[in-house]
Amino acid sequence: MIWLEELQTRKKLSRIYSAYEKTFPVDERRDKEQFLELIENPDCFIFAVKNYDDFVGYLILWKLEDFHFLEHFEVFEEFRNLKLGSQILEELKEKFGDIILESEPKDLGEMAERRINFYVRNGFSVISENYVQPSYGEGKDPMNLFLMSNFFVEEVKGIINELYLKVYQS
Repeated sequence: MIWLEELQTRKKLSRIYSAYEKTFPVDERRDKEQFLELIENPDCFIFAVKNYDDFVGYLILWKLEDFHFLEHFEVFEEFRNLKLGSQILEELKEKFGDIILESEPKDLGEMAERRINFYVRNGFSVISENYVQPSYGEGKDPMNLFLMSNFFVEEVKGIINELYLKVYQS
């Protein structure tokens, strides 16, 4: 049974940061201080993902005007290929409804293509193939990513503007 435990202390976040740092490329992540500061933003929620007693992953979720933005999502390697990712996304949809997320374009390789296909199998569709994730800071490059949603999006530009303003502060 999947459940989400909201983390509310820097100490608990520090444990997650080491996994986050190993999994996400430098241009796709915040530095440690930026990451730890997320706990103080009332619109950002960091969850440890549990399956019964096992700590199987984590996610970073933002509450925005009309949707939630899944900034980062990881199932730890030893728990992958057990269908937990699909269960987690289902739990997110039930609890939070409309969700937007970013993913690497499928032309970046087999893993990127598998990731896109995973999201499509779980009810998401690509709403922009021309989305640019702003830089997370000095020395980091912006990233060309796909923007995906689990709901019909009429106006992508407004969503991008809100992400830039609230999540990336650019």
